[in-house]
Amino acid sequence: MSAVPRRSAAIVTGAASGMGRSAAEALVTEGWDVLAFDRVVTEYGVAGETVRTVPVDVTRRAEVAEAIGRHLDPASSLRLVANIAGIYPPSTLADFTEDLYRRVFDVNVLGVLNVTAEAVAVMPDGGSIINFASVDAFVVSPGQLIYGASKAAVVMLTKELALELAPRRIRVNAIAPGWVNTPGNAATGRMAAAAAGIPLGRVAQPEEIARWMVFLAGPDASFMTGETIVLSGGDVIR
Repeated sequence: MSAVPRRSAAIVTGAASGMGRSAAEALVTEGWDVLAFDRVVTEYGVAGETVRTVPVDVTRRAEVAEAIGRHLDPASSLRLVANIAGIYPPSTLADFTEDLYRRVFDVNVLGVLNVTAEAVAVMPDGGSIINFASVDAFVVSPGQLIYGASKAAVVMLTKELALELAPRRIRVNAIAPGWVNTPGNAATGRMAAAAAGIPLGRVAQPEEIARWMVFLAGPDASFMTGETIVLSGGDVIR
C-alpha cells in the first residue's frame, strides 16, 4: 500500500494584515496548509484546518518553537517559511534611541533568525525560506535610518542562510517590495505622492507581492537561491 502524500504546510509571519495576510491567503488558494503567526490573532474567511492562526512574538525563540511544536499538523510537511513580520517606525540620527534600535532589529532581523532556525529543525530537505526585505535595503529613504539598516541585514542574512542550507537543498530567497497598498503605508498619507514618482505610475497591491512569493516557493524557481527580487515598479532599478 502506497503512503498517502502529506499536505504541504507553510508558516507565514506578520499574517494579521497587509502583505502577510495576502501571502497566507494566496497559499491557501494554492492548496497549502498555513500557520499564520502574528501578535494579533487573525480571522480568515476559510473554515476548518487550512489556516491556523497563532499569536506569536517572533522575537522570542522559545515562543516560536512552542508554536511550531504545538500547532504544526503532524499530517503535513513544512515546506515553506515566509518571514514577513516587520516594523518600520521612522528614525534619524537626531532622534533614534537604543530602545527603538532594539525593537526594529529584534523584529526585522532577530525574528527572521528565530523563525528560520526553529522551522528548519522540522523542515525536510528541499524546502524554501522567503524573507521580506525592502527597497530601503538598497536605496536611502529619508527618515528611515534604523529600518533601512535592518532590511539591508535581511538581504545579507538571505545570502548567508542560502549558503548554509544549500547542502539540504533548502532554498533561501528574499523579496524587496517598494510602495505597496497596505494599511500601514496608507496611514502615512504619502502613497499618492509616491505613486506619482514610480515609473509604472502606481503602487503595488499586496496580492501582486504574494504571487511572487508563491512563485519562489514553487518548482519553477528550484535553481534559485540567495537572491533578492526587487518589486518596485521601476522606482528602484539596480
